[in-house]
Amino acid sequence: MNDLIQTVAVYALPVLFAITLHEAAHAYAAKYFGDSTAYMQGRMSLNPIKHIDPFGTVLIPILLYFSTGGAFLFGYAKPVPINFGQLRKPKRDMAWVALAGPAANLFMALLWLVLYQLSFQFSGPEEFLALMAKAGVLVNLALFAFNLFPIPPLDGGRILTSLLPHKYAYQFAKIEPYGFFIVLALLFIKIGGVSLLYLWVNPVRSFALDLLQLITLPISFLLR
Repeated sequence: MNDLIQTVAVYALPVLFAITLHEAAHAYAAKYFGDSTAYMQGRMSLNPIKHIDPFGTVLIPILLYFSTGGAFLFGYAKPVPINFGQLRKPKRDMAWVALAGPAANLFMALLWLVLYQLSFQFSGPEEFLALMAKAGVLVNLALFAFNLFPIPPLDGGRILTSLLPHKYAYQFAKIEPYGFFIVLALLFIKIGGVSLLYLWVNPVRSFALDLLQLITLPISFLLR
């Protein structure tokens, strides 16, 4: 129980920020490109309560934490409503709206990484601030990589649909109702003990982390 309390304390703010800015970024991008659906429904907001799904954001992660001993966590926020037909150029702008969410997570991961580096000036690596900043990096990079997986309704699937020629995009979009089940299947099917989904998530996450560490290299150098 103490481990659960500590985990919740460390991850609570990073997770709330991650899902809130992810969904808000979709809403802001949609309004920018011509669709005000999310704005009219009050979802273009930085208020976490607007984006929390009681089942996907709270119940599922808690159940998975206990059922897997903390080895695996998964959850989701309330999707932002987007009417792609209202976008000025629906097929093109769909990609930008979809990309906005993962881009927000990548930017937040950068900010958390800077905070993690700065935290060593005030505390050790096991102090609360450092642990929370590290959690912020991990959570946002995980969301960044997972949401870029090219299966609709994930953001990566929307982006791929936008990039495909019309004929193939139409056919590819038909799998959206089954996308969630495809992702679950890829999660539980393993090769050599590694989930098929992780064969995508881990390399993308590692590449993003290397990129952020390269960007923050001057800060690391100055803090030495």
